[in-house]
Amino acid sequence: MLLLSAQEIKSEPVPNAIAVYWKTLDKKEKEIFLFSYLTQVYDTHQKMIKDLGYDSVTTWYFDNKAEMIYGIFDQVEQAGMQEFIGWIDEYYSHEEFSGNSFDDALSFAFRFQQASGETIWEKYENLKYGKIKPKN
Repeated sequence: MLLLSAQEIKSEPVPNAIAVYWKTLDKKEKEIFLFSYLTQVYDTHQKMIKDLGYDSVTTWYFDNKAEMIYGIFDQVEQAGMQEFIGWIDEYYSHEEFSGNSFDDALSFAFRFQQASGETIWEKYENLKYGKIKPKN
């Protein structure tokens, strides 16, 4: 009996509402959703700056939310929304990620869209190498 309680009980990941909703959207709806999400984060940060200035809360919001969104806006302007959406689709196609936040999917898409390489494997290898390569 003690042995049974010591075993790890593996459970299936529970998808979050955004992951489930995202999978129901067609390409145009995904584009609208993504643009709305990015705009909401941008507008919130701009309103915080206007109302609070550059205080600790505004700085935290930028560091933890808005900075990546600004980078995504730059990437989307250069590469287009559909490529970015494809990376989010790739992220949520893996069941183990279905319970993760939309911000995690955005982070994945942002990193992989920036990575060099033609295939997802090449991009993964290049990202991995980028983390371990020596600094000059």
